[in-house]
Amino acid sequence: MTAIPRALPLPAESGHRFDGERRWAASLSLAFDARADGHTRMLKARHRGPLRVQRPFYPEPPDAAGRPGACHVYLLHPPGGLVSGDELAIEARLEPGAQALLTTPAANKLYRADSQGVRWHQHTRLYVAEDALLEWLPQETIAFDGSKGSQITDIELAAGARCLGWEVLALGRPASELPYVSGAIEQRFRLTREGCPLWLERQVLDPTHRRFRGAWGQGGAGVQATLWAVGLDDEADAIAALREALPASREWAVTVRQGVLLLRYLGSERNVAWSLCQRAWEVLRPRLAGRPACVPRIWRT
Repeated sequence: MTAIPRALPLPAESGHRFDGERRWAASLSLAFDARADGHTRMLKARHRGPLRVQRPFYPEPPDAAGRPGACHVYLLHPPGGLVSGDELAIEARLEPGAQALLTTPAANKLYRADSQGVRWHQHTRLYVAEDALLEWLPQETIAFDGSKGSQITDIELAAGARCLGWEVLALGRPASELPYVSGAIEQRFRLTREGCPLWLERQVLDPTHRRFRGAWGQGGAGVQATLWAVGLDDEADAIAALREALPASREWAVTVRQGVLLLRYLGSERNVAWSLCQRAWEVLRPRLAGRPACVPRIWRT
């Protein structure tokens, strides 16, 4: 059995100041394990600052063999978004055999940087042990014009671990005639299995850079989404099923590299990106979990 690494250090204590060194840190550390009967329980929910969870939910009925469904948990950030100086650290660890679905009750907002241009930071660390399944399904992120910060997602998988997740990002607020014309957001994704890198990616979203407007880059698109899935038994069948189930469009594509299925969307409609990801999850979930998708009730509120 491959050991799950020890938790990484959480941010240092916040510094309540009002210059360029301002910092307000918050952290949330979760752990899940599976009992002998397959029931997943939340072992730990340690928090500091405005990051919490509601109680675990079990909305999925047992399957034909009597095995219980995944543990559903909603991550709560009462401020509703990140401002200059915010530092969020989120960690989730699944022990062997555990199954957990993590989501959020609302969109995450990335607000405009203050007059001193202080950045915000969010670091998510996900650890999945042997035969465990993690579904990381946060609601979308909305970046306001002038937002500056970094989002880092680290996913560490043991042998036999399964994981499906997504990131949906909307830049600016076109409906309010407030496009994303200034700021800089850095995104980093790192996914490894048994310490070996499978997917490494870094991008900087800077609307003043020619990559943002060029057809070879962002192409001026205001919405992007990435969905990943690891642990599929038949990747070719999964891709064929996605191409059959999803509406034909040049705005999305799907591929597999190093055992990681990646679905990308690049367009202008948040609702289209979200619907695409949710439908893809509904197609892939039975192939990963052996049971149909169970939409979190919080998405309907």
